[in-house]
Order: sequence, then C-alpha cells, then structure tokens
Amino acid sequence: MRSDTNRTNGLLKSETPALQLRTRQAVNIALFGGTFDPIHSGHLQAARVAARKYHLSEILFVPTGSPPHKVRDGLTAFPHRFAMVALACGKDRRFVPSLLESPTPDGRPRYSIDTARVVRRQLGRRDRLFFLVGVDAFLDLPHWKEYCRLLELVNFIVVSRPGFDTGRIGAVVPPDLLNAGDSRGLTDTLRLRHTTVQVLHGVDVPVASRDIREAIRAMHRVTGLVPPLVEQYIVKEGLYRSRRRGIRQG
Repeated sequence: MRSDTNRTNGLLKSETPALQLRTRQAVNIALFGGTFDPIHSGHLQAARVAARKYHLSEILFVPTGSPPHKVRDGLTAFPHRFAMVALACGKDRRFVPSLLESPTPDGRPRYSIDTARVVRRQLGRRDRLFFLVGVDAFLDLPHWKEYCRLLELVNFIVVSRPGFDTGRIGAVVPPDLLNAGDSRGLTDTLRLRHTTVQVLHGVDVPVASRDIREAIRAMHRVTGLVPPLVEQYIVKEGLYRSRRRGIRQG
C-alpha cells in the first residue's frame, strides 16, 4: 500500500495531486463507487481501460459505508472493505482510495448525488467529473436519488459487457435531458445538454464479488480474481469464511 496515506482522505484540494495542477491544466476526475466486497480484478481492469480511453487524471475508488440500494445485513465491515480498496490501488497512482462515503455516526445512507456535489465543488470550471459504473447499475439509475440531476452533473462512463444491447442505455435518459438532435442509442456516446453518457467496451473479466465470497466460503482459491495483496488480506483476516462477515456498520 502506498505510503502517501493522505490521499485516502477523500478529495481535498491540499491532498490530491491532480487538483494541485488545476491552475495550469484541466483535469479529468472519475468517481468509482460500490460496496467493493471485495474489490476484484474486474473493477481494476475497468478502471485501467477507462483511465486510458478518457485520459483520467485520477479515479477515486469510493467504497460506500451505508449503501441505499443494497441490503446492508451481512455486508463486510467498512474498515475491511476500505483496507482492501487501499491495497488494490497501491500500484497505480491514478487510483485513489477515498473516504467520501465512509459510515456516518447515525448510519444514514450515502447517496451518489451528494458525493458528486462535494467533488464538483472542489473542481475548476474546466475540469471534468466522470462517474464510472457498470451497465446493470446504470440501468437501475432511475431508482437513485435525484438521478436526473446526477445525469446533468457528471459524465457517465458505462462499462458494458459482451452481448449487451447498448441501445437499452439510452432508455434510461429522460428525453428532456438530451442534447437537441442526439440520436439516442445509435452510438456509444449519448450527448446530454451539459454532459455525456459514454459506453466503455473492452472490459471482459467475468468475475463478481458474490462469486469470490462463495468461492472462499467453499475453501477454493481466488488467485487472479483479486489482487495478491487483497488475497493475502482476506486470508489473514479470515474474511468470507462464514456468512458472518465482520462487524455491521450502523
């Protein structure tokens, strides 16, 4: 894990190298949220491909402390999930583990729109804010808090999968948010009035956190499915050996 521990404190002007450069050049920052229970090779591959294609200065990996869209019962304790994210991010300086959605004392849910607003306020006018998300999560976007406002605030990078009909992505965006004359769903870039929704291909890592947890519970090796340091952490801490996974938060 990198020794630059200050970079794990979320997005702070004084701590994020990309923002320190903003007076000289614009930066592209992406948010990559999720439970990361655990973070795996598919997450990292998607981040690498997105960083290369969209020239991302940094990707903030934001494990959520209290996810509003998932059942929290049985969720691995936040300190474990954050530690695994920090370990996974250690070899790429573009990847920054973030505490932006760490658990609150009262256990209230964290919402993406609030996180995006916090980050956007700290960016310059020429800086671009992206939101990296899997295609299934994007299709669920209408159930997110203030999802129309979120679509207007950030540029979405939607990670597709082989065989998926990308035309379904356009159906998520309300017509009044589309840029005039945009051909909904006919290309991999959907232009909105203030932002874009772009489909990211080339990420084909058939692995899911649920499958990793089940494999560990069945005493199977997960080498290659998670970064080596994450695998070592899981073994050391005895995670996922039973259905009781750490201490519940909130």
